[in-house]
Amino acid sequence: MAALMKAVHVSKNMNNIMKLFTNLSLTPNVITSSKHVFLHRTPALHCAFIHITPDNRDLMEFFDEPKNWGRNEVKVGRSWRKDELRLKSNSDLHKLWYVLLKERNMLMTMEEVCKDENKIFPNPERLDKVKDSMNNLESVVRERNRAYHMLETGETGERPGKLVYNCLGLKFYHRMHQYIIPKYMNRKWHKWHKFGFGGFATRRFLRLYREKIWNQKRRARNRDKNRVAVLMSKFPNVDIEAVKQHFPNVDLETIKTLKRARGHHVPE
Repeated sequence: MAALMKAVHVSKNMNNIMKLFTNLSLTPNVITSSKHVFLHRTPALHCAFIHITPDNRDLMEFFDEPKNWGRNEVKVGRSWRKDELRLKSNSDLHKLWYVLLKERNMLMTMEEVCKDENKIFPNPERLDKVKDSMNNLESVVRERNRAYHMLETGETGERPGKLVYNCLGLKFYHRMHQYIIPKYMNRKWHKWHKFGFGGFATRRFLRLYREKIWNQKRRARNRDKNRVAVLMSKFPNVDIEAVKQHFPNVDLETIKTLKRARGHHVPE
């Protein structure tokens, strides 16, 4: 009986040893360096890979770290710039997009929690920085896609579109879509995409709308003229080239002839 128990114990030890060796691999390693050409092929012992993953907080991933709760200010960096994103590979941009998306969801959740509890959301500009980074990342990816399509097909690859008039007679850029049913059978398309305009009311609206735009441009032009006249009256030796660069739509020769642009100084 004792011999049987000893045999069982030995067999268990052998099974443990075999399990250990299943996680290890014996692979030949050939050293091809010119300095060690005389060495023979020797087996090398390689351990299995060790995978390290971040902690999983389940639904708590939608909330900020507990150390930042109740703080009035959280130190953060700036948003990602386009020049920095252009240096990264496509895989890095793909990973960064999901990191920013996760951060945006967390910030939006914390903002709603602070509103419900009547507390101040610390550093609300963090959400703007994340959105700015995502917009820059999307612009960089669109640039790469456009360059790739132009190189391969000679086209931009963007969704095609055209300038059309809506029901009020205003022009806008319509991006085309793909639909399952034909255009003449799609009632929903005709309901929401009624291109073209007509009628007395629409023409009257367009006339008043154009008059409003013209008045806004006229007021802006008059404001620029007045600013240039005030600058010339206060600073007679002002740099004309700098004024032209800042106010390109103003005729400086006409402004010089005005009485309000001369000022109260004795001409040299």
